[in-house]
Amino acid sequence: MKVILLADVYKQGVAGEVVEVADGYARNYLIPKKLAAKATPAELAKAQQLRETAAARRAELDGRLNELARQIDGVQLVFGRRAANTGKLFGSVTTTDIQQALLEKTGIDINRRRISQQALREIGTFEVPVRLGTEISPVLRVVIVREEELADYLARQGSAEAPAAAEAAAVAEAAPAVEATDEPAPEPTGE
Repeated sequence: MKVILLADVYKQGVAGEVVEVADGYARNYLIPKKLAAKATPAELAKAQQLRETAAARRAELDGRLNELARQIDGVQLVFGRRAANTGKLFGSVTTTDIQQALLEKTGIDINRRRISQQALREIGTFEVPVRLGTEISPVLRVVIVREEELADYLARQGSAEAPAAAEAAAVAEAAPAVEATDEPAPEPTGE
């Protein structure tokens, strides 16, 4: 049976396409779920209109993705992580970490699966491509430094994040180390 797809159907086609499917599949699944309509002359006219609106939506989506790609292309994200003397990280910088940092820095929330990178496991500078399916392939610059060198790195870069990172490091250094013991604290004497 020939049907016109009203929505994208897995392994059959995209909305607006005329496809040949088994009669039972069309009668029992596609038509009752409003995923397709029988290919009549009236429905073929509607399908043409559906194709035009789908093309307009696709063009608008491509335009938004291109604008998004221009906004995030070349953004530098800096991470401070603990690392061994060899430069290997104790842990890693994952695509989720990159997504969160991008959201905090630019306010743009992208799906972490669009970030084309395995977890980064060593100190250095990395070019991380982002898949947006557009003509522009944005690349994020990810810099990983040791935790203790983060404030210095940000200060050298003239970043606005430097004062906050330096203040956090100073507070961490100034906090006295408190040892936990099972002995009760001595009681003050009344002398």
